[in-house]
Amino acid sequence: MENRVGKMSIVTTPIGNLQDITLRALETLKEADIIVAEDTRHSKRLLNHFEIKKKLISCHSYNEHHAAAGIISLIKDKHLKIAVLSDAGTPVIADPGFHIIREARNAGIEPEFIPGVSALTFAVAASGLPADKFSFFGFAPVKKGKRERLLLQIKEEGRTAFLFESPYRITKLLTAVEEVVGSETEIAIIREATKLHEETIRGKVSEILKAKRDSKWKGEFVIGIFPDSQSN
Repeated sequence: MENRVGKMSIVTTPIGNLQDITLRALETLKEADIIVAEDTRHSKRLLNHFEIKKKLISCHSYNEHHAAAGIISLIKDKHLKIAVLSDAGTPVIADPGFHIIREARNAGIEPEFIPGVSALTFAVAASGLPADKFSFFGFAPVKKGKRERLLLQIKEEGRTAFLFESPYRITKLLTAVEEVVGSETEIAIIREATKLHEETIRGKVSEILKAKRDSKWKGEFVIGIFPDSQSN
């Protein structure tokens, strides 16, 4: 019988355009015994596109703590190759994955990381904002007070910051940026990166708010904010 060794691979998947997947990611998914997915229905579309047929296990933010032990047992006791992926991009980056990776390491398993496209690095490059140093804060806080405190922190740090945001709260975020960071603040709105309706809007937050205040925002967004301390 083959002397198998189990393995955990953390696989980065496309954020929109399926052709952005790497050859190494495809090879890893094909070799996996089981694929752990944030949303199995979403991941099936990717797997079906590349004609990869594997058993899928759901592991998302609501069940990650419970699911981790069983997944680790499949690696250690069953010696299976497990590929872990989120709906898009890299697990852990504003997505589930941290807990399962930490528990794997505690169990003596060092995960293999398969890099690839990232909404964050795409936005940093596309924004046109200074990016020799930058901060990333994940999704913007929903509550007004927390959002304003975060924006004040961004203003005080004085370097470009990037946030994920829902289309339903874009106008609220931009309004808060204008009020807290300053009307002359340079921002970039990166919408639907790598997808059919990809768009990047750049300019002063006051100008963009005036032009887009009545817009019906749609899609997935990364917002870049450059708090130029000399103009605020």
